Amino acid sequence: MTLERLWAGWRAEYINGVTASKPDECLFCALERMDDADALVVARGTHAFVVLNAYPYTSGHLMVAPRRHEAQLDGLAVVEASELMALTQRATTALKAAYQPDGLNVGANLGRSAGAGITGHVHMHALARWDGDTNFMTTVAEARVIPEDLRVTWEKLRGAWPGGDSR
Repeated sequence: MTLERLWAGWRAEYINGVTASKPDECLFCALERMDDADALVVARGTHAFVVLNAYPYTSGHLMVAPRRHEAQLDGLAVVEASELMALTQRATTALKAAYQPDGLNVGANLGRSAGAGITGHVHMHALARWDGDTNFMTTVAEARVIPEDLRVTWEKLRGAWPGGDSR
């Protein structure tokens, strides 16, 4: 089963801005140099940051990545891994506050065969889930409908960030 995406032309500006980095450059490393609002970075820590997924599975799909370019989870220093998990915890708190989901998915796809779309920079995913969010569009049309503009999602999650401090 191949999951198709519906056309969403309003996302082109974001995608073009992010992919305007050097062809050999990592997406997460390019985001490091961008303004939070332009890159849709929700929060930054000393060793990791939280960003919206440009190709979300559901509204509020977040990715948490170390600031240092590293492909392997076990290649992170303890302080980097600790902050990666701490920001993932804060991301789940923000998702619950902003969306009141029935559940959450949190995890990492380590390697292309495990489903990683970006294999060169380890990252975690955190996303809200609702009972029945796999509907006819997913099962019959093999498509996902994302009902919320990424900018609205970003503002909602920044406002729901624990402690109100996204730094």
